[in-house]
Amino acid sequence: MQKVYFFFLFSILLFFSGCNTDPDYEDNTAFKQLSRNEDFKRAHEDPAEIGKLPLTGEMIEFKVSKGNKTSAYLVKASKPTKNWLIVYHEWWGLNGYIKKESDHLANELKNVNILALDLYDGKIATTADDASKLVNETSDKRIEQIIQDALGYIGDTCKIATIGWCFGGGWSLQTAIVAGKQDIGCVMYYGMPEKDMAKINKIECPVLGIFAKRDKGITPKLVEEFQTKMNYSQKPLRVKYYDADHAFANPSNPHFNREAAAEANNIVIAFLKDRYQTSK
Repeated sequence: MQKVYFFFLFSILLFFSGCNTDPDYEDNTAFKQLSRNEDFKRAHEDPAEIGKLPLTGEMIEFKVSKGNKTSAYLVKASKPTKNWLIVYHEWWGLNGYIKKESDHLANELKNVNILALDLYDGKIATTADDASKLVNETSDKRIEQIIQDALGYIGDTCKIATIGWCFGGGWSLQTAIVAGKQDIGCVMYYGMPEKDMAKINKIECPVLGIFAKRDKGITPKLVEEFQTKMNYSQKPLRVKYYDADHAFANPSNPHFNREAAAEANNIVIAFLKDRYQTSK
């Protein structure tokens, strides 16, 4: 009897915690609030400069819905394919490192088109203060329009997966929520977890979360709460922790952890290859 009562009470608590009564998670504003935290900003040292790169992709523009054009970095597969990977940049913007990572993903995955979206409409930050400003100046509605335009550009007959880091990790997850069954896999590197059970219930694909144990922004506690809700909603989630700092996988970060980043990359590539091969 006590077990039944506990399960009932736990269900009620989950239900109410998932409702939109917490303004921090309404319209995905949790990361915006976090981005204004001075400790979180100090955890992001200015990224190292990157010189000219021999990139294999190209910048494109497209417009599907009413509003501004959407720009993105596109790396086409060598042969026509309906496999797509949407890439979401960190809070720095669509800089050279994200383009280089997109080239790397294209080379590793082979038969996949890579579309790295520009969520800042051409703006790029080089300091944490500037990045925080861009996060807060960019409206969620604009980003949501960019995502919808990207889905429209790709087409609903294609298979998509998503990947993002930090700021982009959260949007990778949000795309999995809105894309439904078209999204076959979601990778989020130390991105903001979702708290709303109604949104979690909409996820139709496996989620792979890469997180840092020493992260003081996207903390293990936040991740554990997300795990609990994903498990309760019976959504497939794999979480991999590394004894590292936030943004440990970014080579432009002075705290870049080469060993952890390499291992995480292998896990991510294996996950994505499996999703493209096994999903219908």
